[in-house]
Amino acid sequence: MPITVLVLRPIGLLAQVVRESLITALASPYIRTARAKGAPDRSVLFIHALRNASLPILTMVGNQAVGFINGSVIVETVFGWPGVGKLMINAILQRDFAVVQASVVVTAIAIFLLNILIDVFYGILDPRIRLR
Repeated sequence: MPITVLVLRPIGLLAQVVRESLITALASPYIRTARAKGAPDRSVLFIHALRNASLPILTMVGNQAVGFINGSVIVETVFGWPGVGKLMINAILQRDFAVVQASVVVTAIAIFLLNILIDVFYGILDPRIRLR
């Protein structure tokens, strides 16, 4: 049930972004060229189109992952799961500001590392973005 609560909305958003990105990529000239060369439809879709459509998808997945981190605070509290979110809510209710600060710092570091990981994947997926 908690996983369903966290994942239900982002799955619909992911489906919309994947659909729009693939429609845009499949209308590109390089897709027509690949099909004209006789490439199979599966290879055109997965190798040519999906790789070029992956940057908006990765951006949306990264934003939703940050939402998972932030939303887990509420989900852990509602469903009674132990975790940083429940610890944070209990510390707020008990006015334990040191624990609140520490849990906010841990959450901020997790979000920071997630953003760095997304930037690294950008460089892997699109060679134009790599550092020189």
